[in-house]
Amino acid sequence: MSTFQTSPALSITIATRESRLALWQAEHVKALLQDLGHRVTLLGMTTLGDQILDRSLSKVGGKGLFVKELEVALEEGRADIAVHSLKDVPMDLPPGFALACVMEREDPRDAWVSPHCAGLADLPPDAVVGTSSLRRLVLLRDALNALGRQDVRIEPLRGNLDTRLRKLDEGQYHAIVLAAAGLKRLGLSSRIRAIFEHGQSLPAAGQGALGIEVRADRTDLIEALRPLAHLPSWLRVAAERTVSRAMGGSCSMPLAAYAQWVDGAADTLHLQAAWGDPEGRLALVRVGEQAVVRTLAEAEALGQRVANALRAAGAQPPAAGA
Repeated sequence: MSTFQTSPALSITIATRESRLALWQAEHVKALLQDLGHRVTLLGMTTLGDQILDRSLSKVGGKGLFVKELEVALEEGRADIAVHSLKDVPMDLPPGFALACVMEREDPRDAWVSPHCAGLADLPPDAVVGTSSLRRLVLLRDALNALGRQDVRIEPLRGNLDTRLRKLDEGQYHAIVLAAAGLKRLGLSSRIRAIFEHGQSLPAAGQGALGIEVRADRTDLIEALRPLAHLPSWLRVAAERTVSRAMGGSCSMPLAAYAQWVDGAADTLHLQAAWGDPEGRLALVRVGEQAVVRTLAEAEALGQRVANALRAAGAQPPAAGA
């Protein structure tokens, strides 16, 4: 990261959740901004999403529960920016807020974490696999059905990363599925037994990327954050998030969307998406399309086409109010 100062030095307060992973992310951004000459402090907060652990996110208000209190701090001027795992950020920000920066993406894939089982095929009879995600549930169920393993139960798993690992170590689950990015950022790569490739478990929109949110009127902050932005990552996640937005994306939407640059084809982005029926009555739907993408508008146009293809193939957005 360059230390060349391109904007006036600012005093910046970062609103962050207080989980170990959220604090790592905020400290990472703090260090980068300090390298650019800014004065940075952290404002740790516990969000409603961190407090409600006995119900699935899809039943209590979705991933917006993780960002609402941070946005209130921005609105009231107690903080200047909020650092988010982008997959936790609702597809449409409230009026008056803006996504000022998407940083270079970490590994976006899902990780298989298990002390005893090398993969799905090694699970014992009547095993229990934990996940907090409807997306992972439908993809795991599809893979288990292909193996003839209808005996395996997929059970809800809530809590921060350390809590989820503790529940695994206590024997509540035979295996759990987590984002590889979080494990790697916290130096826990040794807990990863296997990585799911994209054909096995397509990632969530924005998984592995950090986004920085500001009030839309803070043009000084938007300019100050410009050196932290990584356009190739931003274009990828813009395409992915457009699929989710067009499908009515929320925690009640079992949807995957993942974009990657095509080797040897300049500026060509390939976008895949998958949708599953959480009740298991309809077959998993997978689609993909590619296009030359150089701007956010072109990324969003690709995302819209892929969303249209999902619907045409039988994917069903959630009912109004779901």
